[in-house]
Amino acid sequence: MDRSPGVLDHRKCKGHDTAMLIYKIFRADEWAILQANGETTGAPIDVTDGYVHFSTAETVAETAAKYFAGVAGLVLLAVETEGLASLKWEPAREDVLFPHLYRKLKMDDILWTSPLPLQAGLHQFPDLS
Repeated sequence: MDRSPGVLDHRKCKGHDTAMLIYKIFRADEWAILQANGETTGAPIDVTDGYVHFSTAETVAETAAKYFAGVAGLVLLAVETEGLASLKWEPAREDVLFPHLYRKLKMDDILWTSPLPLQAGLHQFPDLS
């Protein structure tokens, strides 16, 4: 898959369903840092907490609404859990388990990306099923 700067096409991966996907929302500048450096410790909250926060398909829209309301220019990153070292599932909001990555996130971890455009104040997600 082409991993050049820009958007990675998630449609190329539709048939890939052997492992669970988890999702990271980045602001445009955070995405640019990952692309430029090939790895990142994450967003400021990730650095503060000591791990990279991820969401599941079931929780990512709520994450966007809660932490990124009205923010334009977001990018959704999809990462496959299978073989992802240093990933732990830990309780967070309302004791729901969330995936936390206890190492730097690398470009090679990213399966696909998609922009999250705003429409009527809500982020529009690609089909995550």
